[in-house]
Amino acid sequence: MTIFYQFFKGGSLKVDHPGSPREWAKYGVLLLAFCFGCRPTPSATLVHISLTDSNKSLKITGIDPLILNDINRDTIKNWQSLFAIYRLPADTDAKDYQPIQPGQYQLKDSAVVFTPDTAFVKQQTYFMRYYNYAGNKSIWDYIRGKTTKGQLHYTDLIFKQ
Repeated sequence: MTIFYQFFKGGSLKVDHPGSPREWAKYGVLLLAFCFGCRPTPSATLVHISLTDSNKSLKITGIDPLILNDINRDTIKNWQSLFAIYRLPADTDAKDYQPIQPGQYQLKDSAVVFTPDTAFVKQQTYFMRYYNYAGNKSIWDYIRGKTTKGQLHYTDLIFKQ
């Protein structure tokens, strides 16, 4: 025989044997409320990109300025592992195998500005891969190589010159 604890009758904890469908429904609603109430809500960082400096550079905004300043003070300054820029190939199935676009990253007014070593090609489509670090120990785990690409979720932001 199944025993259920019922919290809503008389304000005290009672042991009750459910017999009617109405009592089952009450427990079902309580279980659903508990499941949806305990669901973790992902903290989504909204990253935005835009071409700047006469379409010669890419401006990346939306990251907490305190995090950006901490990364900028680091001696490694591995911006490329955080915001990798790639050319989008004609066969999009091969986009995971593209080489990273080389260039310089600079922190300017709470934004990261990427200037490629060779200018963006007109009418060429590029994408920036931004990794979502929610659920990982720290963004530094990826920078130090403790977390690999396959372990992280990412968003590709596409732009065209």
